[in-house]
Amino acid sequence: MNGIDKTIAYFGGLASAARALGVGRYQVVQSWRAVNRVPAEHCTRIEELTGGEIRCEELNDRVDWAVVRNSHSRPT
Repeated sequence: MNGIDKTIAYFGGLASAARALGVGRYQVVQSWRAVNRVPAEHCTRIEELTGGEIRCEELNDRVDWAVVRNSHSRPT
């Protein structure tokens, strides 16, 4: 099972996932499934809501998540 399908199952369906993620209608989540990728701006929210059970790396392989994670841990 890929990350998007795991997300849908975790929240109990397309509509429930859309509501939990605040993306409006279930068609938004369905479109992610169609392209097999979640937009990067939603990946961290999914990882947070699932307690790390579903990781960003499973949702979008076009982002270097190691770089993103390291950029958040640097002192400003």
